[in-house]
Amino acid sequence: MKRKYLYPILIIIVTVGFYYLEDYQPKDVIRSNEDQAKDENLGFFYLPTSTTGTVIVHDHYSLSYSETHEQAEWVAYELKKEHLINNDFKRPYFEQDKKVRSSSADWRNYKKSGYDRGHLCPAGDRRFSYDAFEETFLTSNVTPQNHEFNSGVWNKLEQKVRYWAKKYDGVYVVTGGVLSKDLKSIGYEAVSVPEYFYKIILDKSAATPKMIAFLVPHQKTNERLTKFVVPTDKIEKLTGIDFFPELDDTLEKKLEASSSLKNWKF
Repeated sequence: MKRKYLYPILIIIVTVGFYYLEDYQPKDVIRSNEDQAKDENLGFFYLPTSTTGTVIVHDHYSLSYSETHEQAEWVAYELKKEHLINNDFKRPYFEQDKKVRSSSADWRNYKKSGYDRGHLCPAGDRRFSYDAFEETFLTSNVTPQNHEFNSGVWNKLEQKVRYWAKKYDGVYVVTGGVLSKDLKSIGYEAVSVPEYFYKIILDKSAATPKMIAFLVPHQKTNERLTKFVVPTDKIEKLTGIDFFPELDDTLEKKLEASSSLKNWKF
């Protein structure tokens, strides 16, 4: 083969190789060392495992995004006592999360669906600054919720978490819907409608850390919150998620097996 043909052929081969290499790169958002350091500073060090491999780190919460269900399988954040400032911010528009490479669900999926765009990290937990408040209106942080559920038992649970954050000088929160096969869906992107929602709260401020978990059916109810307390282990089995892998193994096993209400002020 003449040399004048060799170089163009090599260039084509290298170009095609780069194209396919880029195309087959993992679609997950890679967390840099800077992100991980930010996790520790902002209380995100106790992030759960991800069944999807797509962990998104925002300034005021982190999440694991499920493309299959077009929502987060969990959202995790620290709610500090000093976060509980009730600034009266103007409600922003919902926006897609640009950090999700596959693109988070369009808010129009919810239009005329009969479901609220239910926050996972509540806007009410992030009123200490407008940037933090606005960040909760990314569609990666919402899930379809029945209005009576969203404004009823779920709202009561969110208020209870704020009460604990104030009383115990800050807590860690992990929350999401139980995402499984054959769920009902809404919109042109088929956003799954969970049949159960969970919320797990860890208080590490005390000499003896404590944990409490809630598994709540997605329906209107007048039951007391205590009825929905379950061991964290139960939610792990339902979701396949390890919620606090960075805890000491002995402590993690003890806390996640308990459904005791002791030391939690209701």
